[in-house]
Amino acid sequence: MAVVTLPAATTAARSPARARRRWGFLARRFGFYLAAAWSAITLNFFLPRLMPGNASGAIIVKLESVSGQQMSADQVEAIQKIFGNPHANLFSQYVAYLGQLAHLNLGVSISNYPTPVSDLLWQGLPWTLMLVGVTTVLAFVIGTGLGALAGWKAGSRFDTIVSPLTTFISAIPYFWTALLALYFFGFQLGWFPLSGGYDPDLASGFSPAFALSVMRYGALPAATIVFSALGGWLLGMRNMTVTTVREDYVLLAQAKGLTGRRVMLRYAARNAILPNFTGFALALGHVVGGALLTEVVFNYPGIGYLLYTSVQQRDYPVMQGVFLIITLTVLLANLLADSVYILLDPRIREGA
Repeated sequence: MAVVTLPAATTAARSPARARRRWGFLARRFGFYLAAAWSAITLNFFLPRLMPGNASGAIIVKLESVSGQQMSADQVEAIQKIFGNPHANLFSQYVAYLGQLAHLNLGVSISNYPTPVSDLLWQGLPWTLMLVGVTTVLAFVIGTGLGALAGWKAGSRFDTIVSPLTTFISAIPYFWTALLALYFFGFQLGWFPLSGGYDPDLASGFSPAFALSVMRYGALPAATIVFSALGGWLLGMRNMTVTTVREDYVLLAQAKGLTGRRVMLRYAARNAILPNFTGFALALGHVVGGALLTEVVFNYPGIGYLLYTSVQQRDYPVMQGVFLIITLTVLLANLLADSVYILLDPRIREGA
């Protein structure tokens, strides 16, 4: 009887301990990402102040060039209250910056004064999420699926055609892919618009005409992103699948007489997808930053294009806001990837 009941009792005793270790692991990771977020916020404060010039000085120069007159001391003081006094104590500036972030205040744009930076971010964020978010998911799903099939049938005709082709596609710079697609399909054939996110003659809203216009304007940029990103996911999944099919648990599943489809999906692909999943989480974190080259080439109104124009116009508050949003989103994506990884990989659960 003791031999029968001891494993059950031992398992019951171990389960709370395992759960505590697992939650302790997650708590440590959460603490690490909190420290990383604080470091990112601090760097985001100091980096613009290490650059030549400052926000208040840039807008003073701009206003003086427009008016042709030198601004008075009272006017300069009023501008510095809005954009910050570069001559103030650095620690007091840092405390004021943290106070603004606590109230979700990212400052006021210089090039679009007096529009708040948060308003500009909210205007560009939906466009970026629709374009880059959807295409990232599509490229990951299609590339991972084709990569698993190519790795499972390594050496087959499908693998010998798809793998070299995707290697060649991955070697082409995205900038050239986007320009060629724009030239042939937009300029020569006229199938797609050359720039913009929707027809400027239409009023923005939730109407069918506006939705169709958005899809038409975003089809070519989306196709170029999927085309360029597909190869990386495919090759990574293919190589991991080729390695995984030689593992003992896959061979054991085949020896049990399980169907090839079940062995591929439940045993080989499930374990081979783990590195791709980490890359997918990081890619989702970078979605908020937008596809800078895509939005610049196609003049697409997203966060990437907003960052490009803010750098051109030396709009320090907008640059600071975009960098902060990108950094925090990447950290959040990493935290979610670490959390989900524990559910996907039993080895991480046991070692937690």
